[in-house]
Amino acid sequence: MTTNFEFWDYFIFIAYAILILGVGLWVSRDKEGHEKNAEDYFLASKSLPWWAIGASLIAANISAEQFIGMSGSGFALGLAIASYEWMAAITLIIVGKFFLPIFIEKGLYTIPEFVEKRFSTNLKTILAVFWIGLYVFVNLASVLYLGSLALETIMGIPMIYGVIGLALFASAYSLYGGLSAVAWTDVIQVVFLVLGGLVTTYIALNTVSGGEGVISGLKTIYDAAPERFAMILDESNPYYDSLPGIGVLIGGMWVANLYYWGFNQYIIQRTLAAKSLKEAQKGILLAAFLKLVIPLIVVIPGIAAYVMVNDPEIMARLGDAGLMNLPTLEQADKAYPWLLQFLPTGLKGVAFAALAAAIVSSLASMLNSTSTIFTMDIYKQYINKNASDKSTVNVGRISAAVALVIASIMAPLLGGIDQAFQFIQEYTGIVSPGILAVFMLGLFWKKTTNKAAIIGALSSIPIAMYFKIAPNGWSTSSLFANIPFMDQMAYTTLLTAIVIISVSLFQHKGKDDEKGIPLTKQLFNTSPTFNIGAFAVMIILVALYSMFWN
Repeated sequence: MTTNFEFWDYFIFIAYAILILGVGLWVSRDKEGHEKNAEDYFLASKSLPWWAIGASLIAANISAEQFIGMSGSGFALGLAIASYEWMAAITLIIVGKFFLPIFIEKGLYTIPEFVEKRFSTNLKTILAVFWIGLYVFVNLASVLYLGSLALETIMGIPMIYGVIGLALFASAYSLYGGLSAVAWTDVIQVVFLVLGGLVTTYIALNTVSGGEGVISGLKTIYDAAPERFAMILDESNPYYDSLPGIGVLIGGMWVANLYYWGFNQYIIQRTLAAKSLKEAQKGILLAAFLKLVIPLIVVIPGIAAYVMVNDPEIMARLGDAGLMNLPTLEQADKAYPWLLQFLPTGLKGVAFAALAAAIVSSLASMLNSTSTIFTMDIYKQYINKNASDKSTVNVGRISAAVALVIASIMAPLLGGIDQAFQFIQEYTGIVSPGILAVFMLGLFWKKTTNKAAIIGALSSIPIAMYFKIAPNGWSTSSLFANIPFMDQMAYTTLLTAIVIISVSLFQHKGKDDEKGIPLTKQLFNTSPTFNIGAFAVMIILVALYSMFWN
C-alpha cells in the first residue's frame, strides 16, 4: 500500500528532515576555543532547561512502539492499554520527588555509575553489559523494525531500505552532537509528534462521525464499541492476560513504569543534564502532564480504526482504498498506517513527519545512552582509565555507530511479531523486576549489601523464567503457575526483594551497610509549583479511571 503522497506531502516531510538535521548540527557545533568534552557530549553541558527536559522525555519515550504498537493494541483490546501512559504520569511524579534528588546529588553520568557508588564495580559491570544488550538487541532493533514496517506499509519502501534510511537519519546528528543535539531536536520532534498525532486522531474521528467532528466521533466510537473503553478488564476478556484487571493498578504495571522511568538510562539521562534539581523536577512535571494526553493520539486512533473496519457503511464510504492492507485482530499493528492513507494532501506529510519524529527521536536517544554506558562504564573502567576528553567523545561516537549497525542487522529478523508493544513489554519484563528490586532497596534500605544485590539480580532471571513455563506451554505440570505476565513481574519483584533482604540480614546481622545512602527529609523537599502540579495530575487520573473503569 502507498498513501499517494503528493508534492506538498513530500515538501512538508523534507522540510521537517532538513529542520531536524539543521538544528541538530547547529547545536552540536563547538564554541570557538572550546573542544567538546565528556560532559558536553554525554550530559549536554548540564545546561538543559525544564521545558527542554520535559519535551525530550516524551520524545525519547514515544516511538513507533506507541504510534504503531499501542495503536495496534488500541485496535485489539481498547483504551485499557492507556494504563501504560496514564500510570506513567504518576510514576514520573514519584521519580521526580524521590529518585532525582539522590541521582543529581551524586553527580551521575549513568545509572550503572549509581550501582558502583552504592554497591560495587562488579555489579555495575553486570548491569552495564545487560543494558547495552537490551538497548541494542531489543529497543534499537524493535524501533527500527516498527519504523521500517510503517514506511513499508505507508509508502511501499522495502524494509531493508527503511531500516538503513532511519538509521542514517538518526545518526546524522546524534553521533556528532551527543545529548545536546538529541535533546534540542527533541523539542522540535515533540511539536511534530503531537501535531501530527492530533491531525490523525481528528481525521479518524471525523471520518467515523460522517464529517460531524471530533466530539461526535468520540460518541460514535464509544456507542459502537463500549467494551473498548473499559480500563479495568475482567477475567472474561480475551486480553485479560495482558492487562489483568485491578492487578494493573496495584501490581506489575508499577514494576514496568518504575523501572522504565526511574532506572532507564535513555530516559533518566535527560534529567541528569538539567541546570539544577528544580529544573529537572519541573521537566518531569511537564512530561507527566503530556503523558495524560498521549492516549488521545496513540490509542484513540486504534479504537476508531476498529470501529471503521467493523462498520459496513463506513467501509463503503471509504471505497477500494479502505480494503488495502486492512487491519485485523491478528494484524492489529496495521491500524495506524492504514489510517494515514485517508489524510488529505499536506496533512499526510505532517502525520508522516510525526511518525518519523517519534521513531528518529527514540533512536537518537537510545544511541546516545548506549554509547554513554559503554564509554563511561566499560571503556573508561576497563580499557583506558586515563582517556582524554577527545578520546572519550570519539569512543562514544564509534560505539553508537557499532550499536546501530548491529541493531540494523537484527531489525528485519523481528518480522511476524503482532502487537509489538505488548511483546516488548513482556520480554523486558523478564529482567526489569530484579533490577527494580536491587535499585529500590539500594536507594531506600541502608542494610542492603553488595553480595545480596548480586545474588538477587542473578536469581531474578530463573524466578522470572519459572513464571514463563506454564503460560508458554512448556509444561502442564501443576508445579508451574499460569498467571498473566504483569502479575509475573509483581511476584518476581517481591521474591527477588525477599532474597536480597534475607541475604543482607544474614550477612550483616541486621546492621546498616557501609555504602547505605543517608536519607533526610530535606532531601525530598519540593517546590510549591511541583506540589500543586503533582496534585493536579493525581486528580485528573482519578477522574479518568472513574470515568472509564469498566
